[in-house]
Amino acid sequence: MEDKSGQGGPAPKKKVRVAFRRNRGRPARIKDWTRQTQEAEGGELDARQSEQIRARGELSRKRTILVEENDRFALKTGVVLSIRGRLNEVDADGQVWLCGLRRLLRTQLINARSPLTVGDGVRFREASPPTGDSPGEGFIERVEPRRTELSRKAGKRVHAVAANVDQVIIVISAGLPPPKPHLVDRYIVAALKGRMTPIVCMNKIDLDPEAEEVLDVYRALGYAACATSALTGAGLEELRAALTGRSSVLVGQSGVGKSALLNALQPDLNLRVGALDRRFGKGRHTTTTAILMPLRGGGYIVDTPGVRSMDISVVGRHELEQYFVEFLEFIPSCKFPDCTHIHEADCAVMRGVEDGAIDPMRHESYVRMFMDPGYERCYD
Repeated sequence: MEDKSGQGGPAPKKKVRVAFRRNRGRPARIKDWTRQTQEAEGGELDARQSEQIRARGELSRKRTILVEENDRFALKTGVVLSIRGRLNEVDADGQVWLCGLRRLLRTQLINARSPLTVGDGVRFREASPPTGDSPGEGFIERVEPRRTELSRKAGKRVHAVAANVDQVIIVISAGLPPPKPHLVDRYIVAALKGRMTPIVCMNKIDLDPEAEEVLDVYRALGYAACATSALTGAGLEELRAALTGRSSVLVGQSGVGKSALLNALQPDLNLRVGALDRRFGKGRHTTTTAILMPLRGGGYIVDTPGVRSMDISVVGRHELEQYFVEFLEFIPSCKFPDCTHIHEADCAVMRGVEDGAIDPMRHESYVRMFMDPGYERCYD
């Protein structure tokens, strides 16, 4: 007899319906009529006379699995530090474990590009204990619900960059590569959508002190912003104060100096730093995977690989307006309730742009996001 408490025997299980992976199971309708006709006796093949509307048997795209209902006594709790191929580094009470991911869990989380990301809280089952300097090994059985999530679209799937962080540090450069305000605006929208606080950080301010004027636009909107130099140390204390006691993720283009900033803040991290490709004014990838690291003053930081674009079609097209804070006071005055703020007559937002109450570059960013072809790809 099963022990319902989960302490003295196998944990009780419950039935769950999950979708097949795309390469599993037969198609709902037979499509290879030519081959079947050739193989049929006399060269004739009778078509199926009926088909159930409710999927059953070979028409079903789901299957029933058993999952443990109460396994809190059997599983350990940890946080994902990094993802390296099929192995995931998980921290549990200061001890690092190398954990694989159950195929069953991949099936349950099929809509995501990857079912795991850095910062995820997980429950895992021990396979072998740690010995000496060797980490323990285990298998991840459950991913806990995410408190916050920074994500972007990758094809038709959602790619989570980091989870359960408090703030997004958006790093741009005062030199090469040149700052891209539109990319900053995309990160701000993604941060607000994921329930995180955006902070804009301009690095390499020693190359062009006047470039700090770019930050004034974001300060005027109420966003925190700072100017730093990993080389001279300028602004590092302000950035350190923003990071202390919080969990943060560093994002931005390759070459803006994210890893250099972290090395300047905490030299013992010894993160790899690459040289800028001056022929094209672009950085080279030196950070190849997101890594969660503890900070000496308290808190955690996630260093991420650089990106040159940020597909935010995870945000509904008609949700975009609510993530442009300067639009909010004007939206109720628009003539049409479904105004896109692009071409409509009597649009209060567009009047705000004409009157100088809304920065034209911010409105241009909104228009570019609204017209992003990524929204069409979602429904191809």
